[in-house]
Amino acid sequence: MAMKKVRLEIVGLSYSQTQSGAYALVLGESAGSRRLPIIIGGFEAQAIAIELEKMTPTRPLTHDLFKSFSETFNIDVTEVLIYNLVEGIFYAKLICTDGTRDVEIDARTSDAIALAVRFNCPIFTYEFILKSAGIVLDDESLPASQSSVNLEEIANPEGEYKGKSTEELKNMLQTALDDEQYELASKIRDEINQRKKS
Repeated sequence: MAMKKVRLEIVGLSYSQTQSGAYALVLGESAGSRRLPIIIGGFEAQAIAIELEKMTPTRPLTHDLFKSFSETFNIDVTEVLIYNLVEGIFYAKLICTDGTRDVEIDARTSDAIALAVRFNCPIFTYEFILKSAGIVLDDESLPASQSSVNLEEIANPEGEYKGKSTEELKNMLQTALDDEQYELASKIRDEINQRKKS
């Protein structure tokens, strides 16, 4: 049985709120409102940003080298697929072709995305991954007065949430979404979900 694939676009790239030196890459479904935040390293973030901004580095970066190398031997990357999520780590692969055979090559998600922007190929994931890790942007915005949360508090997520009521957390979640702090929203949502279970 084929799993349902969902096409993703790059929505944004921002500094990670929780890991210094890291970045949050936000992917969004092409035909919907869900967002998938993925934490990536600085080098990969730079590699993605440079290509998105159409800047040309003086010497080819690793991903540029990979592209030149594969083009030289007539290999094209036709699709990037984020196919699994295990304990917070996303697994991706490149679908490649030389015109006669298609091959799947495992890659770190950040590398796969850096190559997707270079080969201008679509990025897909499975529905089950969006269900478990996606963040929905809904319209049920709270009155502004309720949602004025000091986002600094959230720098230390684990400790800070325990003392909050679920209602307060929902307000914080909305504020984080309004500020497009998807990674932060993801952490708050995890805490709310934990409470539902317990």
